Order: sequence, then C-alpha cells, then structure tokens
Amino acid sequence: MCGRYALTLPPEAMTTLFAARYEGPAWPARYNIAPSQIILIVRADEEGHRAIARVRWGLHPAWMKEPPGAKSMINARCETAAEKPFFREALKKRRCLAPADGYYEWKREGALKTPYFIRAADNAPLAFAGLWERWRDQPSGTMVDTAAILTSQAPAETAHLHHRAPVFLRPDAWEAWLDPRSTQQTIALLIEAAIADPPPLVAWPVSRAVNSPAHDGPDLILRV
Repeated sequence: MCGRYALTLPPEAMTTLFAARYEGPAWPARYNIAPSQIILIVRADEEGHRAIARVRWGLHPAWMKEPPGAKSMINARCETAAEKPFFREALKKRRCLAPADGYYEWKREGALKTPYFIRAADNAPLAFAGLWERWRDQPSGTMVDTAAILTSQAPAETAHLHHRAPVFLRPDAWEAWLDPRSTQQTIALLIEAAIADPPPLVAWPVSRAVNSPAHDGPDLILRV
C-alpha cells in the first residue's frame, strides 16, 4: 500500500516536468503527507490540457451520500479497480498522476515496525498512477475533489518491506493515462507495462517520528 509520502518539488518545477499549468497557492515542501490531507495531482482539465490540482487524499465517489471521511479510500488495487464500483468510473474517465519524491513503508519484525523511505535510485521524481473523483454536497452544493493512488504487487527491491507498492508511470505513459478517451484495454496495458518495468528503487530506514502526521521535516527522510 501507500499510506505516507513526500513531495518537495515546488509547483514551478512540476509545471515544467509535467507540462501542466498550476494556479493554486504556493506548495511548501512536504515530507510526511498523510491520508485526508491535501495533495497535488496532475490531471486533464475540461479542455484536455494538463493541470495541477489540489485534492483531498482519499477517493470518495460522487454517489456517496456522506461527505469524505472514514469511508474514503486512499489506495485502489490495480487488479480489481476496473470491477469495483468504488473505483470503476474513475478508472474509466478520471485518471491522474500523483507526483512524489518518494514514499514510506513499514517493515514488520516481530512486534516491531521500522519505517523506510523509498525513492527512485536516480533521485528523480516519481509519478504514481492515481484516480480522482468529485463529490458534491447536495444541500450546499459544496464540491470536494478527492484522489486515490493505484497499487500493485511490490517490485523486487521493496517486496521485503511490504507486498504492495504504488504503480509507477514513466513519462512516455503519462499522455495516454491522463487522456479520458483512452480505452480500458489501453489502460490495462499501461498498468501491465508499469508493473513489468518499474524504476530502480532504493530504500533505507528512517526515524519513527514519521509515524505521527504531526511531524513534517527533512529529518524524516534521513537514514538512521
């Protein structure tokens, strides 16, 4: 799974990397992004252009009656997302990328769980495959955009830490992934290719301070 991650790349750099516009407020460096918090995603806007948007981490389908909260889902399994009502429509029409420096995973050793930070071996930013939805509160008309990160079986470098990992999309897959006109066959092939050829990853143990979302700073990704 992916339950915590870091994103320190400023929006100005993201607009260049993803060829996308961003019109939101400044994005501070974040080293401990947690579920239900605001994250940045890259998606296609109504005109089909790439845009960077601020959304709530925890996908919440439009048909849900209650507001985003405990029933929202931060991850979607790529093996079943096409069949699950919770994710099915988003996978068809509302796909996105979640930029990240890296993410955290916890290795269990008996009763002890040690956090690890995982990132690309070449230190390049990662792009997690994601899904997004727009929930509307009927009485007030308030709209909330939410997102989930797609996960798959973990690659060899991190399988000893956890059996799941985000689906990493390479730049040559971004255009088709974000295009709402892409067929389900195309999407399935993109996921299959991403799982078959993940970027080389490195991982190291970090401070247990990351266990609390209240902690957020560069010390969290340092090797201990």
